[in-house]
Amino acid sequence: MRVPKKRGLHLVTREEDHKVTTLELFFDLVFVYAITQTTQLMADHLTPLGIGQGVAMIAVLWWCWCAYAWLANTLHVDRGIAQLAMFAAMGTMFLVSLTIPEAFTDLPGGLYAPLMFVGCYFLVRLLHLTAYFGAARTDPELRKTVLKMFVGLLPSVALLTAAAFFSGWVQLGIWAVALLADYVNVFRTRSSDWRLHQPGHFAERFGLIVIIALGESIVAIGIGISSYPMSWPITLAAVFGLTLASAMWWMYFAVVAHVSEHNLKRADGVERVRIGTDTYTFLHLPLIAGIVLVALGLKKSLLYVSDTEHHSLADGLHGTPIWALTGGLALYLIALSGLRRRNLGSWNVQRLVFAVVLLAATPLLELVPAIVLVGVVALAAVALVLFERRKLVSNPGLLAPPESLTGVTFASPVVAHPPKES
Repeated sequence: MRVPKKRGLHLVTREEDHKVTTLELFFDLVFVYAITQTTQLMADHLTPLGIGQGVAMIAVLWWCWCAYAWLANTLHVDRGIAQLAMFAAMGTMFLVSLTIPEAFTDLPGGLYAPLMFVGCYFLVRLLHLTAYFGAARTDPELRKTVLKMFVGLLPSVALLTAAAFFSGWVQLGIWAVALLADYVNVFRTRSSDWRLHQPGHFAERFGLIVIIALGESIVAIGIGISSYPMSWPITLAAVFGLTLASAMWWMYFAVVAHVSEHNLKRADGVERVRIGTDTYTFLHLPLIAGIVLVALGLKKSLLYVSDTEHHSLADGLHGTPIWALTGGLALYLIALSGLRRRNLGSWNVQRLVFAVVLLAATPLLELVPAIVLVGVVALAAVALVLFERRKLVSNPGLLAPPESLTGVTFASPVVAHPPKES
């Protein structure tokens, strides 16, 4: 039975086949720019503090994006007054993106950007909660949960506001406490308090944001060499960078994305929400952070290869940039293995081993030229992909579409026998 449409809000029902809309894709374009801004923020401050600021920024942006991914699964955001909320959020999020370079350190003249950043961030979150509250008009329990989210958001915003008047590690520490308070507030809500009616739409949204992050890594390569004349070393380094991005794409979309979506679809009610929260909301955060760090490492590597005025082809990548590349890829692999653990009940051992070896080899990789570094990391990632593909070919059931993964054994007995909604 369809819920009557009131006040211009069109709810998503269980029966319909809800797809990702063009407005949602348009909304994501703002996040493309925000991720690019965050990569540049870290590139301009290549210190442990700068990397910490970038990771904290990714966590803020991720929370904003996730909020609207959940909203669009509950509400048709391309219909009625929900469109206005989406465009308002999009415009405000664009202002957030513009202030990212000054979110931690204000530049002379103009508005005080750290406060502007916090104000726009709060408005983005407030627009989301307002729309969610309207969507929950026939669901008192969900309305209570949305109100809890609002109350829990206030201390986080207050801390971010206070952080705008500090600098350095003290400022980053306040940011960390603010983010922890916000994340814990959501983590402590019961799975029965949320609704996830359209698992296909939900999984597709998160797959698209992974594509966006991977695309940003390619953009970082292009931006890094755009002001320099093309040469054979630049061509080779760019191909290596694209190869690495392609290997990362395969690692996620060949099996992990299919199994995660299948697990989400076969569950129901509370367990489906729990899987959506664990697999997508929380475990995809380190996944995205890893991709952005890899993009930063590739950006700096290509700069070493292309800027012959300040670097020679024999120069190696040192310090923060190389650890961003290897550490980002290691974080990505660990997150992927965590997704396997959550959905299949076992770790992906070869990916964990690869991550450990990569981190251990980083001091040695500092001794080789930047172009060799990118090539070694890219070819090692391809070798891992070929090894895994050989294993998957020997087990065709894992390569089948999600609906055909009948041979996959899920470790969670709760998933095998999902609870019914009350």
